[in-house]
Amino acid sequence: MGRGRLVCACWLAAGVVVLCLTPARTQAQRGGGAPTARAGAAVDITGTWVSVISDDWRRRMVVPRKGDYAGTPLTPAARRIADTWDPARDEAAGEQCKGYGAPAVMRLPGRLRVTWQDDTTIRMELEAGSQIRLLRFGAGPSPSEASWQGYSVAAWQYPGVRLNPGREGRLRVVTSGLRAGYLVKNGVPYSASTTMTEYFHRLEAPTGESWLRVVSEVRDPENLREPYVLIAHFKKLPDGAAFNPEPCSVG
Repeated sequence: MGRGRLVCACWLAAGVVVLCLTPARTQAQRGGGAPTARAGAAVDITGTWVSVISDDWRRRMVVPRKGDYAGTPLTPAARRIADTWDPARDEAAGEQCKGYGAPAVMRLPGRLRVTWQDDTTIRMELEAGSQIRLLRFGAGPSPSEASWQGYSVAAWQYPGVRLNPGREGRLRVVTSGLRAGYLVKNGVPYSASTTMTEYFHRLEAPTGESWLRVVSEVRDPENLREPYVLIAHFKKLPDGAAFNPEPCSVG
């Protein structure tokens, strides 16, 4: 696509909202050998963002009924697991966070606060379930113990020419080391063998609003017949916006 052409990204949010993004005309070549991930950021995703639920509302804003997994490429074994979901059992077992693992939490309603923990680690705090994700740049040993948010390895991906530093490129994150949980809070399962690849894109609207688009590909050889692609959108809030973490719940 040529530099001067208009790029449009569209989605539904209380009606049809069209965001048209125009690349900046000032050209800046990518410098070589940035000393840290923070200094060489391809795009700025820091700040406080709020989720905009524009698709699959019935399964993202409320807990759907048992057996509502249409559109999810589940294996027969996974459907049997979902059909036996019992929220009271999860509550009694102290498993209220099974629907807040990394493959699910980015699609839940609430705010997302993104900061740099250090020069090689992005910290993502979510109101939903009071969850915290750490996105680490560079290879490193995975922890021996699985967790809800797993172990996430991040890398910047740059365009061929950086037209607008801090607004071009994207963030790629690969997550493994997950504790088995739910893709949807009504018991749709993912296993500890699950891996997830995410792409974070920052988009600028003509109105001056900033948006974050997160595209996730979930792979689970035990419960999914094929890769499951999910999309979430977040709108940036003003600096100092409220942030109120909430505990995990089965309902």
